[in-house]
Amino acid sequence: MFLAIKELMHSKLKFLMIIIIFVLIAWLVFILSGLGNGLSNLAAATFKNMKADYVIFEEGSQSSMSKSLLSAQRVTEAEKLPNVEAAAPMGSTMATAMKGKSSKNEDKVDVAILGINPGSFLEPNIVEGQRLSSDNPTGVVVNMTLKDEGFKLGDTFQLDGTTESLTIVGFVENETYNHVASVFTPMDQWRKIAFAAPGSDKGIAEPVNAIMLQGENIDSAEMNNKLSGTDTVTRSGAVQGMPGYKEENGTILMMLAFLLAISAFVLGVFFYVITMQKTNQFGIMKAIGASNRFLSKAIVSQVFVLSLTSIIVGILLTYGTAAIMPKGMPFKLETNLVVTYSIVLLVIAMLSSIVSVRKITKIDPLKALGRVE
Repeated sequence: MFLAIKELMHSKLKFLMIIIIFVLIAWLVFILSGLGNGLSNLAAATFKNMKADYVIFEEGSQSSMSKSLLSAQRVTEAEKLPNVEAAAPMGSTMATAMKGKSSKNEDKVDVAILGINPGSFLEPNIVEGQRLSSDNPTGVVVNMTLKDEGFKLGDTFQLDGTTESLTIVGFVENETYNHVASVFTPMDQWRKIAFAAPGSDKGIAEPVNAIMLQGENIDSAEMNNKLSGTDTVTRSGAVQGMPGYKEENGTILMMLAFLLAISAFVLGVFFYVITMQKTNQFGIMKAIGASNRFLSKAIVSQVFVLSLTSIIVGILLTYGTAAIMPKGMPFKLETNLVVTYSIVLLVIAMLSSIVSVRKITKIDPLKALGRVE
């Protein structure tokens, strides 16, 4: 480590250039991970926040709320099955909210209308206002992002294309569905909105899109056998079944994978070129008794210091960038992601130094000393 630090201090400009390149790579990795996590959260925050462990869908619906339709009577049946602690129905439909009675385009906001039973375990925590109530069927709880659109507590808005009007009685945080703000409404009111067209409920009594379950060690196969025409999946499986979720996440992960692969190649080339430039120095050190192990430790220590410094600076830049990003941009940094990608970048850098270490072990002191620069 002493030798590594001495060389770093001696050749500041050369190593500063490497640090700048590594910082930019780390910064880009963290920014992409934050954007990917933000998009993922925007698409399925409501599902991820639900206090549910399993979800029952209609058979053949591919774990998609929009393709599933069940009777609420199945809730009672599900509650009686083994390991099920609680069951609650849920419905979802996309809509457009119009502030006041205006029909101007700028006053329209896309929302996700989510039907739940007031007081059930699916009801989110209220940060402002009141909770849902069966006594007030048109009262809804909405995500805080609607405040940025000009909505406030007590406002009444109409849904485009329907005669239904809803009144905001409470606000919640971090509740989005299909990239738009979630609007929670009592189940009966949701049915009026979702099945306004005659026959759209397919003749099903008290239709719902899915049934959420609480409980541990629930056997999905057993549930499907005892509840005919259903498909039971874990909550994470339900998240993966949301339209476009897997494809969106897959795109971000592919970009990160390519970036990490390119990073490994670029860093490996940098460290190899630096090692080649010091062939004579290593030859002299070997001639006076320095072992391959000693020289290898010096190179690895040098790479570790450079990498760790670059990653820390990259993290600071990322948090600084996050602080000035506009509210509308889906960006969310999580500590576990930052730590994970930091370790990945550090491992990549250390593995990139292996080529340089291998080169050192093959240096012949006599040939290195006789080399003409």
